[in-house]
Amino acid sequence: MPRRTVNEDYSYMFDWDLVRNTSSVHVMTRLAEERGMASAACLTGTGLPPESVIDPNTEVTARQELTVVRNLLARFGTEPGLGVEAGSRYHISLYGPFGLALLSSRTLRDAVGVALNYVELAFVFGQLNFEESGGEARIVYDDRDVPADVRAFLAERVMTGAQMIGQEVFSAGIPIHRVAFRHHGPADTSRYRTVFGVEPSFGADRNELAFDPAYLDMPLPQANEWARSTCEQMCRELLTRRHARTGIAGTVRDLLVRTPGLVPDQTTVAAALFISPRTLSRRLAEEGTTFRGLLDEVRQALSEELLDRTDMTTEQVSARLGYAEAASFIRAFRRWNGCPPQEYRTRVLRRTAREPELV
Repeated sequence: MPRRTVNEDYSYMFDWDLVRNTSSVHVMTRLAEERGMASAACLTGTGLPPESVIDPNTEVTARQELTVVRNLLARFGTEPGLGVEAGSRYHISLYGPFGLALLSSRTLRDAVGVALNYVELAFVFGQLNFEESGGEARIVYDDRDVPADVRAFLAERVMTGAQMIGQEVFSAGIPIHRVAFRHHGPADTSRYRTVFGVEPSFGADRNELAFDPAYLDMPLPQANEWARSTCEQMCRELLTRRHARTGIAGTVRDLLVRTPGLVPDQTTVAAALFISPRTLSRRLAEEGTTFRGLLDEVRQALSEELLDRTDMTTEQVSARLGYAEAASFIRAFRRWNGCPPQEYRTRVLRRTAREPELV
């Protein structure tokens, strides 16, 4: 089970052009309509017609959803706990294969692992982490890369959404020890108390939701190993499609994939594109990514493929990906997947052994 912590050394940049389904935008427009704001007004600046938010074939970018959130807050941002109200509507059915993978997980610990591995399918802006220490289990939401004007609303939405998932995977819900937010709170906190069952802390060092770790290893009522592994595969395929790169980012990714054992540095790649390293950095930033981020994408995808489909040792995979030493690769792999390479391989083999043949 992944144990991601917020003190890990990683380079993170949220991809604002990553596409997602319209479920979250639909929740936002319904929230606006209930308060007298037309859905068309809520969608101003997105280029989306009102009918698109209920079209299962339509996809939106995180940037478009951010615009919807800003439109909503421009009208109703002073309403106490508006983010909590929004988050309470994020039922597990909105998440598609991701939600089904959570629901069919063996234990809550496994479900948290799924959530961390495929968090980009969960309408989260920013970084979600998990900690277990001092007699507590904690979901920690790092919103440092989220624009300040929407940070409070999105923190409330994420933490409430996590609470909703906990209630749905456990029919009786999970009692919360405490909930904390980085932003300042309103005078009326009744909405927060209703959802979390405790008085929240505001002005905290970080956003976190804490509960008894004993719940982590309790069996979930709808556990189904075959369904979970099938849905996880769908999640992987969906993310692969959504991460397909175009523009200069796609060109850089292709160059990195071409010779993974001899990974070129940024200067070499820039020279191959007949531009300066500084220009390359600027153009990648315009597309919402970095050279380091693309390199991580390539290495993560290739490492999983090699561990899944070959008998290569950790040291061999490390060399294939251009690492000078295996220890650096192991640290990076733990950051990507929440566990070391050998544990990941063991899980894959165990899952494959349990899957029934389809005839």
